[in-house]
Amino acid sequence: MQNETTATTMTWLAACPKGIESLLADEIRHLGGEVERETHLGVIWRGDLTLAYRFCLWSRLASRLLLPLNESQVDNVDEMYEAARSVEWPAIFAVGATFRIDFHGRTDYLNNTQFGAQKIKDAIVDRFREDTGARPSVDKDGDVRIEAQLRKGKLNLYYNFSGDSLHRRGYRLQPGKAPLKENLAAAVLIRAGWPALAAEGKHLIDPMCGSGTLLIEAGMMAADIAPGLNRQKWGFEGWLGHTRSLWLAEVEQARLRRTAGLNAMHSRLYGFDIDADQLAAAHQNLSRSPLAGKIHLERRAIEQLRVQNEVIEEGGLVVCNPPYGERLSELPQLAPLYQQFHDATMRLPQWQLAVFTGNTDLAKSIRRPLDKQYRLMNGQIATRLLVFGAADERSAQPQGSMIRGPVEAFANRLKKNMKPLQKWARRENVECYRLYDADLPEYAVAVDLYGDWLHVQEYVPPKSIDEAKAERRLLDVLAVLPEVTGIPAQQIVLKRRERQAGKRQYEKQNTEQRFMPVREGNVQVLVNLKDYLDTGLFLDHRPTRLQIAGLASGKRFLNLFCYTATASVHAAVAGAHCTSVDMSRTYLNWGKENFLLNGIKPEQHEFIQADCIQWLRDCNERYDLIFMDPPTFSNSKRMEGVLDIQRDHVMLVEQAMRCLNPGGLLIFSNNLRRFDLDTDALKEFTIKDVSAKSVPFDYGRRPNIHHCFHITHPA
Repeated sequence: MQNETTATTMTWLAACPKGIESLLADEIRHLGGEVERETHLGVIWRGDLTLAYRFCLWSRLASRLLLPLNESQVDNVDEMYEAARSVEWPAIFAVGATFRIDFHGRTDYLNNTQFGAQKIKDAIVDRFREDTGARPSVDKDGDVRIEAQLRKGKLNLYYNFSGDSLHRRGYRLQPGKAPLKENLAAAVLIRAGWPALAAEGKHLIDPMCGSGTLLIEAGMMAADIAPGLNRQKWGFEGWLGHTRSLWLAEVEQARLRRTAGLNAMHSRLYGFDIDADQLAAAHQNLSRSPLAGKIHLERRAIEQLRVQNEVIEEGGLVVCNPPYGERLSELPQLAPLYQQFHDATMRLPQWQLAVFTGNTDLAKSIRRPLDKQYRLMNGQIATRLLVFGAADERSAQPQGSMIRGPVEAFANRLKKNMKPLQKWARRENVECYRLYDADLPEYAVAVDLYGDWLHVQEYVPPKSIDEAKAERRLLDVLAVLPEVTGIPAQQIVLKRRERQAGKRQYEKQNTEQRFMPVREGNVQVLVNLKDYLDTGLFLDHRPTRLQIAGLASGKRFLNLFCYTATASVHAAVAGAHCTSVDMSRTYLNWGKENFLLNGIKPEQHEFIQADCIQWLRDCNERYDLIFMDPPTFSNSKRMEGVLDIQRDHVMLVEQAMRCLNPGGLLIFSNNLRRFDLDTDALKEFTIKDVSAKSVPFDYGRRPNIHHCFHITHPA
């Protein structure tokens, strides 16, 4: 088979990421292949075995090189099996080799890829038994990889000639936080025009280089280094048609070109990043590449972008893959980041810019002429490569106010709210309060001030609102908040408030563990703006907590569903003995830290981790003051059954009143907007609805934020 295939022109399928098929076709032509057509899988082309080896070494864009073995129309699983068994497998790989099946596609009669792979495996094994009396073994790390594609009733079988994905060059063992696949990075560079610039000896800067993928790919282009030269294992090594002498000749030629290319390389490459961990990953990746010593890496913020004057004068390309807000929490800092990128690159006004982003709205901060844009896919994320030309007069103009267009209505409402709120807050010595709460339906966010930080919660827009429009509005809000409030973007935290069930509202959103103290009345409490959906302090219950502080002196105080025990802190500072009950150890520990912050020893009070409902049933203690603020709904695994506050409030109130001393007070509240207290079922108690008085001034625009009742035993 070796003599037949060495000089024979064969058909190949080169697979690649979606969106770069035309680039791959050009690459194949440049290598000497004959392109037949582009497909949704990649590029079908023709070339001999030498060219296939060359392709494996030199393709910067492909994911896999596949050798077609069989194409059949199949209408059921049995026909699929027979089509696979008809291939002369013993002529393709040895019986002593191990193999694996990669199966892709589904049909009406087969919707399980694992079952499809099993049927192809059975067919291969059976054919080997028939022809040789022996069978090869299956191994997920096998020497041989067979790929099966089943689409629209057509089964295509391929030998995976290249083996593991060609984007794995062998240098990147440290992928970084948001890794860009090497072949996609190469596509970005080619679209940005880097190969031509490198040929002219121009330079390249990546000011947000992450783990260095764009830099290393650019360096290999500039130094004429075959991207596959460092790979240690190839799929064709298990193929019986493999001609080692041809392969080694191609490898030797690539090595000679690498040596010559490195010696002739004039381009300077610079990578900067503010993240030390990312930069460490880039250093490690660079050390495993042939480009050690050819790329300068340095920890530097985007606004501190600096290179030598002669490099600036000689020109080149600034390319980067900045974050684009896959995580909601990243968005507040991204708008200023793109602005900083624009400002920094104005030091290189004649350089070309290439920005690979999934958020073109953010990229509007870059005020250079947009020469070209290309649609690409970064995994499942639709992205664009934006290529900007040299700066013009508009580029040099200052950004100006962000308050323009439709978002002006939001900015004006926020300003209108802030004026009386700031006066009230100074008068009442309040430093945490609500500034805005979806006052305008099209800007459905809540904005809370915590000292010198903003906590922004986006209410999920209804399905009738276009997702792109909602995203644009949110970005507009984030863009104007620093200008209106004077709080920098770095101190704005964004979350999405969805309809929560059970304990989900208390689940972790992040892991920064960054707590900060804030003052409320005579106490300080710790808030965490980033790690949880809620911050540890329910601002709408501020008046109730302050009222508890005024009533608690010398009392026995019970705080049920205590959360972070902020009401207990108020009571303890006022001189009460406090019992705080909650299911969450995390929040009870948070409560203890709140006590310590105020100079109170937690061990002199009680913190009980328990299901409040069960604990109340078993409670034999009596208290003078009880605060009970249960969730609207809970199905936590740590409690028996399900809590539904509308259904269960009578039971809860009755149990709490059983623990209340004569002359004592139960403060019962909840946040169910349509809550209806069953006064008939609770007629044995004296009940006063104090909801209106318990809603603070900063929540005056949403008077139904909660319900609050004072409940006592009859005199």
